[in-house]
Amino acid sequence: MTQSPEFPPEILDYYVRGREDGRLRTGRGRLEFWRTRDVLRRVLPPAPAQLMDVGGGSGVHAEWLAADGYDVELIDPVPMHVEQASRLAGVTAREGDARALEAADASADAVLLLGPLYHLTDRTDRVRALAEARRVVRPGGVIAAATISRWAAVHDMVRSGRYAEEPVRHVVDDSARHGLLRGNERIGFTTAYFHDPDEILGEFADAGLPGARRYALEGVFGLYADVEEWLDDPERRELLLRVARRSEGEPTLLGVAGHMLTVAHT
Repeated sequence: MTQSPEFPPEILDYYVRGREDGRLRTGRGRLEFWRTRDVLRRVLPPAPAQLMDVGGGSGVHAEWLAADGYDVELIDPVPMHVEQASRLAGVTAREGDARALEAADASADAVLLLGPLYHLTDRTDRVRALAEARRVVRPGGVIAAATISRWAAVHDMVRSGRYAEEPVRHVVDDSARHGLLRGNERIGFTTAYFHDPDEILGEFADAGLPGARRYALEGVFGLYADVEEWLDDPERRELLLRVARRSEGEPTLLGVAGHMLTVAHT
């Protein structure tokens, strides 16, 4: 096994604050959570199967995957996340890095990268993480990776009203041009890479994963001011999730969604 590369300390510092777990369980973040679950339930091999949740954080997705009957191993570079995830029924958790997985070749039925590509700002590292996932997955298995869309920070800051602040506008406009967000407290996020919807296909292909399929998660609906009201109402929520599924592969809408899931079969 190769030695795990270093991870930027400012990213680790951000995640030890514990914000990510609650982000997906409350408010508008639920749309991303439910849409991710919807797509994964359609593309993953049936349970019981061995899943590796790389960069799985505190186990927000590992929890429901284990409840669905999967054998889930969660890998994360943040010790606090590993401790939290290890308390979940049916989940084993340990520290590790997506670019250097301590796992045997062809040892998992699926590998999820639902966070690592956000913070690997160098393309070589992103391709390396995808190649590691391919190495670990058995023939016929699934690799699913989440990305943040190129204009996501601009959209978020306009919605919150902070885009009117010149320092904020400068940072997020730069991220829309080049993909790199230099996070700070004013933005409310840490250093990250935001993908153009087409470039992820090239990264998958360079990792030996051609023919990947993209799924827009929130679609345009995550931008709506009243999306939380839709999510709070079971009937309206079902309508919203249904139309988000119908439009998830529409090429003209891929880059509007805050997050995208890309899936390949080995």
